[in-house]
Amino acid sequence: MPGGCPVSWSVLAAATEPEPIPVSLDEAAEKATNAASWVEENWSTWLNTGLRILLIVIVALMLRWAVRRALTKLIERMNRSAQAVEGTALGGLLVNAERRRQRSEAIGSVLRSVASFLILGTAGLMVLGAFDIDLAPLLASAGVAGVAIGFGARNLVTDFLSGVFMILEDQYGVGDSVDAGVASGEVVEVGLRVTKLRGVDGEIWYVRNGEIKRIGNLSQGWATAAVDVTVRPTEDLDKVQAVIAAAGESMAEAEPWNERLWGPVEVLGLTEVLLDSMTVRVSAKTMPGKKLGVERELRWRIKRGLDEAGIRIVGGLPAQVEEAAADPTAGMAAPSVFSNAASPQSAAATPLPRTDLSKP
Repeated sequence: MPGGCPVSWSVLAAATEPEPIPVSLDEAAEKATNAASWVEENWSTWLNTGLRILLIVIVALMLRWAVRRALTKLIERMNRSAQAVEGTALGGLLVNAERRRQRSEAIGSVLRSVASFLILGTAGLMVLGAFDIDLAPLLASAGVAGVAIGFGARNLVTDFLSGVFMILEDQYGVGDSVDAGVASGEVVEVGLRVTKLRGVDGEIWYVRNGEIKRIGNLSQGWATAAVDVTVRPTEDLDKVQAVIAAAGESMAEAEPWNERLWGPVEVLGLTEVLLDSMTVRVSAKTMPGKKLGVERELRWRIKRGLDEAGIRIVGGLPAQVEEAAADPTAGMAAPSVFSNAASPQSAAATPLPRTDLSKP
């Protein structure tokens, strides 16, 4: 400092620090006694609350483990039952192992998630209740937040709920040929939010479950193979029917069509009669998913049978027609009225004779 002695910072800090208030022995003993009394009065409450929370957590974890294990065992049993019949005739017709596996896994995942949410959520509320916390404002806030999230993500919620009900109701599965309106093809994967379809050209369609308003499953139950045979209207209908019936019987006895045909090949009758053609409708009940193959084979056999029987279908080679003898008068022209000199037309067309006006 100018004009004076320098003062160190330690001296200034010591001068500004407040002097500690001396505590007597009696005051310290009184504070210790009060603290001990407060602990003695509340330790039982703390112990009771801690044990309750510990018991709630242990019970919740054990219950969650037991429920998830039971669901896992149930899913494994469903998969084993599907694998047991795989490769048999019944398994080939009624069971698709991959479809059953994905469906069971999806259902198991949903059930496990729901069980975990319910058990842990209830345990959390019970823990908060053990601390004497008023849950009414918390539940009200959670309800408002849930409504807001539901409105904001309504498309996601719609897709998820639609996927859950589609899986539970087994509307379609892996390997099914479906028409979903927005896309059609073979089901590759069924998810809770998106369904994957493989189109005819090999493309993959990702269809949101909430966008599927209607769906047609072409692989459930049975399918119908329909073939139209168009022949000339001059053919004998009884002969045509006999040829078609023979082709259907030979197909029903051959491998592997005897398994894919679930009923006899029926000639339903005429569906259209025109001046130059008539159409005969042929139908057969087939295994689901094998309709196109059966139709192709049935057309092949019917065409071969018609060719062997000499029956021509419309669009084939025309029949041979013998040419008639030529009419000799066809090239002659019709007689003219001008060829007759006595006709009025000939007289009118005859030129007048020339006269000389210079002669008297």
